[in-house]
Amino acid sequence: MATMAPATLAPHGDEPARAERFAFKMAVAMALTVVLGFSTQLAMGRSTFASPLRVHLHAVVFMGWVAIFLTQSYLATRGPVALHRKLGWLATGWAGLMVVLGVVVTVMMARNGTVPFFFMPQQFLIADPLTVLMFAGVTTLAVANRKRTDWHARLHICGMALITAPAFGRLLPMPLLSPYAFEAAGVATLVFPLAGMIRDQRKLGRVHPAWLVGAGAIVGTILLFDLIAYSPLGGSIYHAATAGSPGASVPGLEFAAPPAGGLITGR
Repeated sequence: MATMAPATLAPHGDEPARAERFAFKMAVAMALTVVLGFSTQLAMGRSTFASPLRVHLHAVVFMGWVAIFLTQSYLATRGPVALHRKLGWLATGWAGLMVVLGVVVTVMMARNGTVPFFFMPQQFLIADPLTVLMFAGVTTLAVANRKRTDWHARLHICGMALITAPAFGRLLPMPLLSPYAFEAAGVATLVFPLAGMIRDQRKLGRVHPAWLVGAGAIVGTILLFDLIAYSPLGGSIYHAATAGSPGASVPGLEFAAPPAGGLITGR
């Protein structure tokens, strides 16, 4: 977030201040969703501190982004704005690191044959990197619109919404949602831009187009990862990524049986 200064959607009343407060509340809600999702995962014994170093780095960077996002939202509301802008450029580089680690962890899980049983490995390999890339794209668009503060704040919320999908994936009953578990987690993230749309419609009498761009990015991501995953291109990507590894013997478009000892992710 390079800036999330007061929104300028309406010139009358105290709308800019109300918009700031709403953006901060959304940031808090998304941060709580992430913390609840991953703490639930740990409490249920589905994750382990014995995971490889790359998984721990991914977790630290991901949760670091959540902390940065929440801090930036607070600074945009309460200031100082100068610190908000400086931290914003750090956040831009941090988002790039998230993309790299997200792709590395996903590819290694596919190569190790440890994709959760309620996901098809080929879909998992395509969907996770595509989601984090779309997050980076929407975040970049938000930074590019940092002087159009009404667009800037809303696009950042939509970018953050995209990467709440893993948290929803740990809160929803994923085995029961198979074979549409991935799609269900993606659709759940729409709750945040939809909340923004409802708020704008009630307060301003219209939906800001930034919400439509952000929601479109979420829906487009879901459609695109399915389109690629079930195509010959998806098969080629899966075979290339898993070549010479245990994952090469795992069918890309089949669901594995539930593990006898219980699910442990991040390996």
